[in-house]
Amino acid sequence: MLANAYATSKMILDALYVLSKMDSLTMQASISTYDSLLYSVRCTDIAWELFQEAKAHGLVHSEYTCNIVIDGLCKQHKLVEAIDFFQQARERKEFRPCIMTFNALMSALCNVGFVQVAKSFIPIMLKYGLLPDRYSYSTLIHGLCIVGSMEEALELSEEMQKSGMELDMITFNSLINGYRLLGLMSEVWKLIQMMIQQGLQPDLVTYTILITGLCEKGNVEEGLRMRMEILSRGFELNIVTYSVLLNALCKRGLVHEVEKLLNEIETIGLDMDIVAYSTLVSGYCKLGEIERALQVCKIMCLKRVMPNLFTHRSILSGLCKKGMLVEARWYLENLANKCQVNDITLYNVVIDGYAKVGDVNNAVRLYEQAIKLGLEPTIVTCNSLIYAFCKVGNLTMAESFFKTLEFKRLVSTVVTYTILMDAFCEAGNFDSMLKLFDEMVGKSIVPNAITYSVVIKGLCKHGMFQKAIHVLHDMHIKDVTTDQITYNTLIQGFCEVSNTEMAFRIHDNMLQHGLVPSPVTYNLLINVLCLKGRVKHAEMLLNSLVEKGVDLRKFAYMTIIKAQCAKGMPYKAILLFDRLINAGFEVSIKDFSSAINRLCKGYYLDEAKMLFKMMICFGIRPDQKLAAVMCNALSKKNDFCSLYVLQALIVKGGLLPWVLTKDPGFISFEATLNVADPLNAFAMYLMEIILHKVDAMKFGFLSSYDCRTVQLEKFWEDSQSKIGIDPPLFPYCYMLVVSLMLRLILNISVDNLQVNMDIAFFAMIFVNSRTVKDISDLCRCIRVQG
Repeated sequence: MLANAYATSKMILDALYVLSKMDSLTMQASISTYDSLLYSVRCTDIAWELFQEAKAHGLVHSEYTCNIVIDGLCKQHKLVEAIDFFQQARERKEFRPCIMTFNALMSALCNVGFVQVAKSFIPIMLKYGLLPDRYSYSTLIHGLCIVGSMEEALELSEEMQKSGMELDMITFNSLINGYRLLGLMSEVWKLIQMMIQQGLQPDLVTYTILITGLCEKGNVEEGLRMRMEILSRGFELNIVTYSVLLNALCKRGLVHEVEKLLNEIETIGLDMDIVAYSTLVSGYCKLGEIERALQVCKIMCLKRVMPNLFTHRSILSGLCKKGMLVEARWYLENLANKCQVNDITLYNVVIDGYAKVGDVNNAVRLYEQAIKLGLEPTIVTCNSLIYAFCKVGNLTMAESFFKTLEFKRLVSTVVTYTILMDAFCEAGNFDSMLKLFDEMVGKSIVPNAITYSVVIKGLCKHGMFQKAIHVLHDMHIKDVTTDQITYNTLIQGFCEVSNTEMAFRIHDNMLQHGLVPSPVTYNLLINVLCLKGRVKHAEMLLNSLVEKGVDLRKFAYMTIIKAQCAKGMPYKAILLFDRLINAGFEVSIKDFSSAINRLCKGYYLDEAKMLFKMMICFGIRPDQKLAAVMCNALSKKNDFCSLYVLQALIVKGGLLPWVLTKDPGFISFEATLNVADPLNAFAMYLMEIILHKVDAMKFGFLSSYDCRTVQLEKFWEDSQSKIGIDPPLFPYCYMLVVSLMLRLILNISVDNLQVNMDIAFFAMIFVNSRTVKDISDLCRCIRVQG
């Protein structure tokens, strides 16, 4: 009685103690006592020991004993043992299973995805004269929905209704979630309408599923709107719903919205759990916001929610992706020293980080350190090390390490072989690549799309295009899923040998197999057309793709623009550049330079100036190389008007010092202005004052300026007080004044022409004279002459 009372009260240790005392006193506990104790410990290993003990004492099982044992084994995820026990008990006719026994087995099987095995228990249930209840149907429907078998799930729901059981919220939510997992949100809304028609209203679970579906489709805004609708209906969101929204916002990079949502969670007093915190840490790490992620970890610890393996892995992964391997190593070693988490998967992350940057030495050291700590390396660990050796071109060591895998009792995967095959392919060792492929197939390791892509790349590099096409056909025959990478690899192979016809034929084949070409596909096709001189065809292809709404990259536009510039179609290039900008692409100095350089080489100077003007309008300053290209082109064409305005713009942009060339009117640029140099500071100050309207000027069009208003002597005096310089001047400063005077000659009204010519002439005399030591002398001479 005492043991039974303790067991019923869940005082397990006391009950076990009483049982042991009874055993020592040769007293026999009843089966009901064992049943009570079995039920209390059914989720632990003690349950099986108790069952064997009762059996050893010769106790006859009650109708509940076996059911409790089966339920306990299922809850411990020991499905094989549970089914074996069930079958043996049936064969020995030791018990009559009840509906709860079948439900426990079916639920456990559905949770691990073995839905068809779970369904096979229905006929056995019927043989015992038992009919499936609401829980049985709900369990199977839920399992079918999780694995995507929606037709079977709907059939079972109809069967459930025919049995006189109306669908409840649990079943509807399972069906709604099933369609959500398949991405069929239109079917979700239909089910919700059906649910409402049957008098049921969406609950918090329903709304959470809807928000998850919307966020997975990238419609975060609608998900946030639905959140407001839930709140307006009086529901209080739980942390699961907030975790879904936080994850979606992090994926979109909406850090500000994440912070707002976190403030809302704090305001309503909702406690974040380990899942919510881990979601937030992972999201911040993927955005590269490592400091924020570490701050979240700190808050977790303060709130006594300890970071788990997933949290630590996210931090390490984020650090490695940002190239902060020193910090990642410190973080990992700190965890090991504090004995918080010591798992090989954490070491795998950092080893892989070292591998990706080619740091073989540190990767190997960390691998050896993990072994010393008693951690067993996995195939993932070894794949990273093999990749590291391949990354630095040490294929001998990579192959040697690969051969040791069998001794480490590790089974090579398709990833292992693909890494090595790709390395041999890049190294031009075609025979070794094919040997590895045959070995992999011989070991019944099924090649994936990436493996086949590597083989196709190797065949293309060796000009074996027919075999490459045969491999592609073989993939279709073997029902291996082909992707854009597979086709792009083959297209690239044909493009590299300028076989445009076959490249487009493979593209057509890609469409026939229901694959949508990626932006890379069209980059390759447009590039090969331009290389073959078929620029018009490339333009036509681009236009047709834009009309169809195909997602293109900037590369496609720039490829055609550069080809147009090189092939003597400057106006088309400028128009396409304008289209590129209007399409919303971000343009850089590199994009403008590539087009302007080609235009200058082809002596299309007017068009080059137009593009240069466009660049300035977008707030992009010319760099040193582009300035030199433009200045040289303008100088060769004797376009000094444009040259001096360009010089003014460049000086205003801060590019100096200036180096004289043989042409006395030309200045080229070879370095960046050091504003700490007083001479440079004065030069730029002087240029900006004289060309005071430079911001309002359009490139190629000069505004008139009356040089009689230019008081050079005052400029010098102002600069002395403003900048604080009084050094001896170098020849290039005199050249600056001459260049400015020449610019004024070419940009004045007729009545001032003679005055400016005299000033410039006088300035040049002084520039050539070695007696001038101070600019004020020159200024006074210019003033007198003026």
